[in-house]
Amino acid sequence: MPAKNSVKEFVSDSYYHIYNRGVEKRTIFQDPQDYAVFLSYLKTYLLPKDEIALRSVITDQKRSYKEKDLALKALKLNNFSDSLRLISYCLMPNHFHFLVKQTEAMTIDRFMQSFCTRYTLYFNRKYRRVGGLFQGLYKAVRITTDEQLLHVSRYIHRNPITLASQGTTLRSYTYSSYLKFLSDIHVAWVHPEDILEYFNKSGYKGYQKFVEGPAEEENLRLILTMTLDDE
Repeated sequence: MPAKNSVKEFVSDSYYHIYNRGVEKRTIFQDPQDYAVFLSYLKTYLLPKDEIALRSVITDQKRSYKEKDLALKALKLNNFSDSLRLISYCLMPNHFHFLVKQTEAMTIDRFMQSFCTRYTLYFNRKYRRVGGLFQGLYKAVRITTDEQLLHVSRYIHRNPITLASQGTTLRSYTYSSYLKFLSDIHVAWVHPEDILEYFNKSGYKGYQKFVEGPAEEENLRLILTMTLDDE
């Protein structure tokens, strides 16, 4: 029998909750550099590619071989800025969550294959290991109602609560998009506005209350099929 949420039916112009964890529940972020590299890869895939600037580096005789090689690799890299929006994310020591919207039916599949392969190559090279890093195929669940959309975002941002014994709070956790929802400082590759528009009267304070306050039991049922088994 296929693993829960591993059989995916992709639809254009739809929101999805995507997640995966390390094989055998292993840690996939061992130090701050790992988190930083993972996020830098997200940024590279989701921001528009400046092909003119990259080609100018390649043809500039004053540029070093290393600079030209890096520009050539960046030019060849897949880019999903026109077909995928990252709404929210959270990176935990042994797993990650994304809330995304795709405009084309198979964008998520192409993005996740490319992204996870790239991070695995980085991780294996750094830690001198071989083989797959993630536990099989990523999981994906289509979100079909506004209520689900809001509560999946809440669920993703509440993940660091499991680290409370280490003194971590939702607002002190660096590796999630939560602070981008509570601040006027945004980055171009994350789109909290897709969620915050539901709180237009109260703004980010309304969203903060929604995330950090108690949830009604019936709303929790909306995400029961969207969580990792035995996180």
